Amino acid sequence: MSLIDERQDFSTIADLFLLHGSMQSPAFLDGRLCARLAMHDIDPAAWLEEVCLVLGVEQPRDEPSAERFLAWRRQTLDALSGGDLGYEPLLPDELFSLAERARGLKEWTQGFLEVIEDAGEAPREAWSTALREALEDLEGIAAMPADLEESAENEGDLFALAEHARMAAMLLYTEQHPGKPQVEDAESPTRH
Repeated sequence: MSLIDERQDFSTIADLFLLHGSMQSPAFLDGRLCARLAMHDIDPAAWLEEVCLVLGVEQPRDEPSAERFLAWRRQTLDALSGGDLGYEPLLPDELFSLAERARGLKEWTQGFLEVIEDAGEAPREAWSTALREALEDLEGIAAMPADLEESAENEGDLFALAEHARMAAMLLYTEQHPGKPQVEDAESPTRH
C-alpha cells in the first residue's frame, strides 16, 4: 500500500511535523485545509507550499514526507466530498488528555475560521442561515478555555463540540459545492 492510500491520523501528522523540527499541533493547519478545500479547493502544490511555510522549511525533507502531506490533503478532500458524510477533523484522539483534545479542537476551529475570515463578506451572502449560525458557534469554540478537567460530562461536551465543528465543515462544503457530496435522498424509493 502506498502512503497516499494510508489513513492519516493526528499522531502520524504530528510525528511528521516533529521530523521537520516543528512542535506545532497539526490541528490548526487541518482546520485551514478543511476550510480551503470547502471554500474553493487548494491544489497539491499550493498545499505543500503552505505546509512548508507553517513548518518553516523550504520543502518536505524527503519524498515519503511529501507523499504523506499530499495524502492528508487527498484524504480530507475525499471525506468532504464523499456521499457518506464521513469527514472527521484531524484532532487528538483518546490517547491524549481531555485538555489536549480541547486545545486541538480550539486550534482546528481557529484555523478554519481564519480561512473563512480571509474570504471576506462576498461568499457569506449566499450562505444559509444554518451555516452562518454554525460558523458563529465555531467562534465560541475558538474562544473557549482549553484547560478542561477530566470528567465524563466534559468528555461528552467536547465530543458534542467536535461533532458541531465537523457538521459545520460539511455544511460549508455542501453549500460551496452544490450537488456534492451526492447524498441519497431519504424520500426517494429504493430500487432493488
